[in-house]
Amino acid sequence: MRPTSYATAHSFALVAALVIETALFSIVAPNFFTVGNFFEITRLSVELGLVAIAMTPILIAGGIDLSVGAMMGLSAVCFGVLSRQLDMPLAFALTGALLVGAAGGTLNALLISWLALPPLIVTLGSMALFRGIAEGMTTGAVTYTGFSESFLFLGQGYLWARVPAQLPLFLLVFAGYFFLLHRSAAGRALYAIGFSPASARYAGLPVKTRIALVYVLSGVVSSLAAIVYVAHLGQAKSDAGNGYELDAITAVVLGGTSVFGGRGRLPGTLLGLLVLSVLQNGLHLAALPSELAGVLTGALLVTTIIVDRVRAEEPPLLTEDIPVKNTQVAILCGAILAGAFIVAGTNVWLVRSITGVVATGERAAPARKLVVAMMPKAKGDPYFVSCRAGAEKAAKELGVDLIWDGPTGLDAAKQNELVENWITRKVDVIAVAVENRGAISSVLRKARSRGIRVLTWDADAEADARDFFVNQATSEQIGYALTDEAARLLGGSGDFAVITGALSAANQNEWIAFIKKRLAEKYPRLKLVTVRPSDDDRDKAFFEAQTILKVHPTVRLIMAISAPAVPGAGEAIRQAGTKLVQVIGLSLPSITRTYLKDGSVQTVILWDTHNLGYLTVQAASRVVANELQAGAASMDAGALGRVDVRGTEIILGPPLLITKTNVDQFDF
Repeated sequence: MRPTSYATAHSFALVAALVIETALFSIVAPNFFTVGNFFEITRLSVELGLVAIAMTPILIAGGIDLSVGAMMGLSAVCFGVLSRQLDMPLAFALTGALLVGAAGGTLNALLISWLALPPLIVTLGSMALFRGIAEGMTTGAVTYTGFSESFLFLGQGYLWARVPAQLPLFLLVFAGYFFLLHRSAAGRALYAIGFSPASARYAGLPVKTRIALVYVLSGVVSSLAAIVYVAHLGQAKSDAGNGYELDAITAVVLGGTSVFGGRGRLPGTLLGLLVLSVLQNGLHLAALPSELAGVLTGALLVTTIIVDRVRAEEPPLLTEDIPVKNTQVAILCGAILAGAFIVAGTNVWLVRSITGVVATGERAAPARKLVVAMMPKAKGDPYFVSCRAGAEKAAKELGVDLIWDGPTGLDAAKQNELVENWITRKVDVIAVAVENRGAISSVLRKARSRGIRVLTWDADAEADARDFFVNQATSEQIGYALTDEAARLLGGSGDFAVITGALSAANQNEWIAFIKKRLAEKYPRLKLVTVRPSDDDRDKAFFEAQTILKVHPTVRLIMAISAPAVPGAGEAIRQAGTKLVQVIGLSLPSITRTYLKDGSVQTVILWDTHNLGYLTVQAASRVVANELQAGAASMDAGALGRVDVRGTEIILGPPLLITKTNVDQFDF
C-alpha cells in the first residue's frame, strides 16, 4: 500500500479529533451544537489565532518568538496612551500601535538574523523588555477605557447579526500568510532554512533577510492582535496577551509544525487552533473545570512533540510530502484521538445527569433547576475557596444547580471568556467577583441584554452592567476599620505601608482611597509611605514585605489588604525576627492563625467568607424569583436572616476584628 504523507496523516488525526470533540460536546454541553456558538468559537479564537499564524513560519524556519504576548501588552498600552491620554484620532492611534509592533519585531530580527544570537534567548529578553516598558508606562495599575463605539465594534460587534466583526480581518491575515508560506519563493526558503541553515546559505538563499522578515511580521501581527484584544475587552492594560506566546506555540505544534524546523503548514495551525478552542468552549459549556483544558492540551502537545521527535530522525523533504508507514499513521491518529477519548471519560457523569438514565433503562424527567454560574477572581485563592463552601451550602438548600468556575490567577480576559460561554449556555444567573471593572462590564451588559440576571460580589462592575452587587461591607467601612486599627496599634503616629493584590483591583483601590481619606480627616500624624502589589500571591507578598523593611526602615506597620498577602507579610516579619514592625490586614483566620498566635500578625479584619458565598447564591435565587427588586430595603437571606439592601447593593454586614484571643472561634 502506498505510504501516506506525514502532513496528511496529521491533518486526518486533527480532523477526527475535532469530529469526536464536536459529537461529545453536542451531547453533554447545552447549546454547543448551534450556529451561534460556532461563530462564538471563532470570535474568541481571533487574537490567539493571529499570533499563532505569525508563529508558524518562525517555527518552520527553526526559530521561536516568546515575545509575542508581551508585544501585545506594549502595543495595547501604546494604543491606549495615543487614543485616550493624548486624544489622537483613531487612525493615528492604530498606526502608532502597529509601528510599535514593527519596531519590536525589527529589534528581534536584528539580534537574531544579523547578530546570529539564539532566538530563544533574544525573545525571552525582549519579552521581559516589552512587558517591563508596558508596566512602567502604566505603573502596572493604569487601565485605558472609554473607547468609541465604532472601535469597540471591531471586537464586540457582529456583521449581519451573526458573523463576528473581527473574523474577516483574521481571514485576510491568514490568506496573506498562506500566500507567503505556500505560494512564494520566500516561503520555500523558510523550509530550507529550517531544515539546514548552512545548506540554505550554500544554496545562495538570503537567510538573514528571510529570517528578519518573519520576526518583523510577527511584531506587526502581534500589535494587530493587541488592537483586536482591546476592542474585544474594551480596555487596554499592560498585562494584555499574558501567556499568549505559549498558547500560540501549542496551537502551531499541535497543528503539525515541527519544533525542529523544516516542516509545517498553515492549515494545520488552523486545525490545531480549532481543536484547542472547541475543547475550551465545550468544557465551559459543560460546566467542567477550566483546568481540564490545560491537562488535555498538555497531553496532546507532549504526544505530538514525541511523535515529531521520532519523525525528526528521518531526513525531511522540502516538498513536505514525507512518507510514513500505515502503522505510523495509526500511532499518530491514536495518540491525538486519545485526548478526545479522555474528554469522553471525564464527561460520562455529565452525560448520565443530562439524559437522566436510571437503572431500569427508562428516562427520568427531572424538573429544571435554577442554574447559577458563579465566578471568583482566582479559583486557587483560599479566600475564594472559603466563599465556595458557603455558595454550595446555599445551592443545596435552595435546590440550585451551581456552576463554580474561573481563572486560576488574576486574569480579566479569562473572566470575559468564561462569561461569554455562560451566555451561550443560557444560564439563569451570572455572579462575578470582578477583577477589572472596565474589562468585564461590556460583556455583563451583553448578558443582561440576553435576559440573564447579573450579580457582582466581592468587587463590583459598572452599575449598569449588573442587577445587584453583593457587598461584604462598604468600602468606607473596610478602609476606616483598617485605618483605625493601624492608628490604635501605632498610637496615632508613624509610617506604614500597604501591600495590595493587583494594582488594578477596583475594590482594593477603593479601600486605599478611603484609607487616605481617613488619614487626612482623623490621623494627620500617620503616613502611608508606599503601596506595593502582591498579585494575590503569598510568596510575592513575602518578598514585597522584605523589600519594605529594607527600603523603608521607618515603617512600623504593614497593612496587607489581600488574603494571601497577610501570611506572606507575617512570614517576612517572623523571619526578620523583629518586634518593631506590626502586620494587620484582610485575610482568613485559617491561614493566619499561627501568625496571630506567635505575634507576627496583630489583627485580621474580615467578614465571614462562608456567608459571602452563601448570600450571593441566596440573592441570585431571590432576583430570579422577583423577590428582590430595585428599591428594596432588605432581603431574606435564608439562614442569615434579613440583610440590608442599599440601592442596588446587598450588604453582608460590618467587618470582624480577629486577633489571637478570638481566632479559634472562626473555622473559615
